[in-house]
Amino acid sequence: MSKVLSAVAWPYTNGPRHIGHVAGFGVPSDVFSRYMRMAGHDVLMVSGTDEHGTPILVLAEKEGVSPREVADRYNRVIATDLADLGLSYDLFTRTTTGNHYAVAQELFTVCHANGYMIEETTRGAISPSTGRTLPDRYIEGTCPICGYPEARGDQCDNCGNQLDPTELIDPRSKIDGETPEFVLTQHFFLDLPALAGALGEWLDGREATGTWRPNVIKFSKNLLEDVRPRAMTRDIDWGIPVPLDGWRDNPHKRLYVWFDAVVGYLSASIEWARRLGEPERWREWWNDTAAVSYYFQGKDNITFHSQIWPAELLAYAGRGDKGGTAGGYGELNLPTEVVASEFMTMEGKQFSTSRGHVIYVREVLDRYGPDPLRYFICAAGPESQDSDFTWAEFVQRNNSELVGGWGNLVNRTASMIAKSFGEIPAAGALEPVDEALLDTVRGAFDTVGELIERQRVKQAIGEVMRVVGEANKYVSDTEPFRLKGAHERERLATVLHVLAQAVTDINTLTAPFLPHGANRVHSVLGGTGQLVPMPRLDEVTDLDTGVPYPVITGEYSSSPRWESRPVVPGTRIDKPTLVFTKFDPSVVEDEVNRMRGEVAQGEGE
Repeated sequence: MSKVLSAVAWPYTNGPRHIGHVAGFGVPSDVFSRYMRMAGHDVLMVSGTDEHGTPILVLAEKEGVSPREVADRYNRVIATDLADLGLSYDLFTRTTTGNHYAVAQELFTVCHANGYMIEETTRGAISPSTGRTLPDRYIEGTCPICGYPEARGDQCDNCGNQLDPTELIDPRSKIDGETPEFVLTQHFFLDLPALAGALGEWLDGREATGTWRPNVIKFSKNLLEDVRPRAMTRDIDWGIPVPLDGWRDNPHKRLYVWFDAVVGYLSASIEWARRLGEPERWREWWNDTAAVSYYFQGKDNITFHSQIWPAELLAYAGRGDKGGTAGGYGELNLPTEVVASEFMTMEGKQFSTSRGHVIYVREVLDRYGPDPLRYFICAAGPESQDSDFTWAEFVQRNNSELVGGWGNLVNRTASMIAKSFGEIPAAGALEPVDEALLDTVRGAFDTVGELIERQRVKQAIGEVMRVVGEANKYVSDTEPFRLKGAHERERLATVLHVLAQAVTDINTLTAPFLPHGANRVHSVLGGTGQLVPMPRLDEVTDLDTGVPYPVITGEYSSSPRWESRPVVPGTRIDKPTLVFTKFDPSVVEDEVNRMRGEVAQGEGE
């Protein structure tokens, strides 16, 4: 059994999350975490809402409320959505906790003491109209290297080069389109050049494993070709104070939101252990070199997970060119794999909240439930290349694959058993056709499990559906609905027993992908309680400040084993209700029209 850290990107609290977000960080991480628990590993899945930075201030000012009010509102919205989507976090918390402040300041303090936080005078971007600092990512312009017109102030997504906002041609604010003003200011920079050797050695080791997605390892190694110090503080009054004399009481200097956000993986692990009453338990995932860790996010965040965060961990341990001594947390494990998905578009265009070209998670959950969305993301998501969400494909995949394939198999199996026996019958002598199906289903556990472990979710769900197809073919080949005579009773019992066994095992195979549906299928097949444990939304108080907030947590030790589980003859099977819902084709037109109306409204605003 391995200790597995599932570190999931922190959604930002400036609004509800759309389906493109959860396609990148949410569903893939949950499929992996659920499978690894079922395979017998000790998984710690952590994340939370990222709540500092300029965008929160901008929204708060627009709404006439405090930044904390904005963060509180969307923290609850996002946590509720992710819990209802079934994401099985051990702890989903937030970055405005006393615990997170303390952990982030500890990392900064030790990195500074080891010599890897260097103070420099730099030119910072501010908004001429508000005087507020503009984060690098909120400045766009033309890349001076490749000419891409929408390069960001920290990097160009087209050529992959790290940039500084002052280098952009015709820079503009993404917030209001203003041309930013650059002024002299003092900041602390993470000395990446002094850590480049250690980073390169680590990445070489990761490349040698052959497990990282090629685009991720290539992008990560390219970052080292133009490495430079990176600012880790900001001129802003909403965030974590800089924990140094002469800085901590300055109301306008805070830690860079991206410095503190990635620290969240560690602080959430520590908070989880504290809430468990075992405050040192987190070390099993962070200090034990046998533990493994997987970081899930979209490709726009690769820089922060394959360069900035590992550099912070190396600096904290004193493992760069300047040496140093590890702080009280000890040497912390570097990522085993950075699992970055590509982008999902919608109906051929990028998601745009401001233009109304967006589908929020809550909208899909309320209208269609979690299973169709999770299935679409698994089967057609942006795993290793950009993908497009269309309502036509969403409906088609639900109706033909989820309902017509898997749901039909469950329904016809349970219906025939209920009608003919009322319970799972005992099997007689098995024929080659029976053995072939059972061998196919049992063999899928190794195949599907290996694919999930290698982050090949599309192939994994495809293999499950291939097995579903084999089971449906078995029904056509054996024709149990024609076995009506008394002399065919034993053969009918055998066929239906084999089908019950196949459906039970396929349901286990679907559990990481479709936990809600797996619980319903479990009930249809006579099971009691939940087959798959689900997350819950708990109301807690801050361990240090007493402030209330919701967290996602759960008890997942009862997850079913990743193996065939023999069915029990005599288990009562009643006439089933449908497990999945078929959508009327009119859904496509309705949703496209709704989207057009929202886009028109957004453009009008």
